[in-house]
Amino acid sequence: ISLQAQVGDSDDTTFGDFIEDKSAENPSDMTAYSMLKEKIKDVLDSLTDRERAVLEQRFGLVDGYSRTLEEVGRQFKVTRERIRQIEAKALRKMRHPTRIRHLRGFLENEHQL
Repeated sequence: ISLQAQVGDSDDTTFGDFIEDKSAENPSDMTAYSMLKEKIKDVLDSLTDRERAVLEQRFGLVDGYSRTLEEVGRQFKVTRERIRQIEAKALRKMRHPTRIRHLRGFLENEHQL
């Protein structure tokens, strides 16, 4: 049977239209990922500019490249220990119930996997 074989009475529907494309992104996953990114952005926006920038650099949230404490320290002209302190404070803030509630649904889904 040909993938180009017509299906049903419609001239524009072929058998190939019903074959799943395994390489295509799942629309549901894409939507969830987009929503998660937006929620993370909201939580990051609740931090100071410096805290947000440190986390973005350390975890590669902007460009996908995570940087060491030393690299981030050079960028901010402070020691790596100071960057570690800023990062720790920012992560503590993000774990606070007022901020973590924004991510609760995503975290619960992660535990179900």
